[in-house]
Amino acid sequence: MAIVLDGSGLTVEKLVAVARHGEKVEISKDSIERINICRAMLEEKIKAHEIMYGVNTGIGEFSEVVLDDEQVEQFQKFLIYNHAAGIGDPAPIEYVRGAMVGRINVHCHGNSGCRPEITQTLVDMLNKGVTPFVCQKGSVGACGDLAPMSQIALLMMGEGHAYYEGELLPGKEALDKAGIPVPGLQARDGLATINGSNLLTAMSAIHVYDMNRILKQAEIACSMSLEALMANTKPYDERLHKIRGFKGAVRTANALMKCMAGGDVAEGRLKMKVQDAYSMRSTPQVIGAAHDAVAYAKSQVEVELNGVGDNPIFFPEFKLTLTGANFQGSPVCLPMDMAGAAITMICVLSERRLNRMTNPALSVGLPSFLTKGAGMMSGMMLSQYTADSLIVEQRILSVPASIQSIPAAADQEDFVSMGMNTAIKNHQIIDNAYGVLGIEFMAAAQAMDFREFEMGKGTTVAHDVVRKHVEFLDIDRPLYPDHTTMKALVKSCEILEAVEAAVGSLEP
Repeated sequence: MAIVLDGSGLTVEKLVAVARHGEKVEISKDSIERINICRAMLEEKIKAHEIMYGVNTGIGEFSEVVLDDEQVEQFQKFLIYNHAAGIGDPAPIEYVRGAMVGRINVHCHGNSGCRPEITQTLVDMLNKGVTPFVCQKGSVGACGDLAPMSQIALLMMGEGHAYYEGELLPGKEALDKAGIPVPGLQARDGLATINGSNLLTAMSAIHVYDMNRILKQAEIACSMSLEALMANTKPYDERLHKIRGFKGAVRTANALMKCMAGGDVAEGRLKMKVQDAYSMRSTPQVIGAAHDAVAYAKSQVEVELNGVGDNPIFFPEFKLTLTGANFQGSPVCLPMDMAGAAITMICVLSERRLNRMTNPALSVGLPSFLTKGAGMMSGMMLSQYTADSLIVEQRILSVPASIQSIPAAADQEDFVSMGMNTAIKNHQIIDNAYGVLGIEFMAAAQAMDFREFEMGKGTTVAHDVVRKHVEFLDIDRPLYPDHTTMKALVKSCEILEAVEAAVGSLEP
């Protein structure tokens, strides 16, 4: 069943369903009516020669230049040509599809002034699998993601390039093969297609979706490590966290105990320390803080997905045109900078648990570097090196982009969000997180194999999934295939799905 877009109710999960999994979309009847009403008002104002930014004026530094009737007809084409100024490798298809979903939902409010044919063309492209070729880099995240969105807008003129059925084609050819007519660009149509932070917001929506699944897997990996290290489980009693009050910490404490339930560690059947190291007993507070940061970022992303990010904005009920800065990416990229740092933080914590499992002075009786032949064999010594290298890269990438403004357009656009840089670096932070957690999963499974007591139901399932993909490290072998396999396994969420099938959802 198609997802109906009406300007409200677009969640991160719905966007992922369309962008990643190919779910169909349609526009609500009320939205079509609103778009038509707004367009009629705009055309009346154009006939009356009312001055409106980006309709019959230039843009940016040229906003004071008034265009005549003939120029208005040509302006949108040259606007798109000029702004299709990105560079380098293409953005992944799911990101571009997500941006199109977000732009359609903006139009559904009926405040953007474009013709309904423009919005419907975006819908048809999504439903028929035509995805514009969009350079990943070039947006400063203010005035919208102008450069990448302009490469989408080129398709409205039958230009640019697009993917269709796995092939990169000239834009007109892709549209023709899919049976989609070229709508052309009339007054306002071009700017209404590009003037919002839709690509960085779509990327952020996909990222917070993946971040939540990363955090749940961090909890599973931690549970395995805690059992292998014979942890004292008192720090994971939900009463301890409820009395402080942070929702994320309560959530993580419950997830850890759910994974370990039934095992000797959780049931207190083993001798344990009175108090463990911070990297163990602080886990609910740390992963919980990451949950809270990601939840806040998600709430901001969903506000943006359902708001009117455009300029100018038309209010048909008041016969009014207002120019502002609702394209500004800061409301999304500031919390997403924090969310990216949160993922880095939980990877730092993961590496500290890895260190405790491999360090014989800290591992509560586990063999040095998790190998039976220490000295001749080095076991997982170098796995820690690999995790460390990934984390240092994450730390570098965790410097906020939202404070990195460089003025543009002759200082008319003298503060920009740089939110696309936030989105690009979060992509890499997430990719590295898969690797770091994959190494902890591998080490924890190795450590569990050295223990002779009963493990929890959830951790046992997680261990078994790991062993389907990576064998016990009996004698040394090249580890790069195992590391790469484990990274792919975490990204696939196979461990998460298996554990939740066995013990129930790890979410509240």
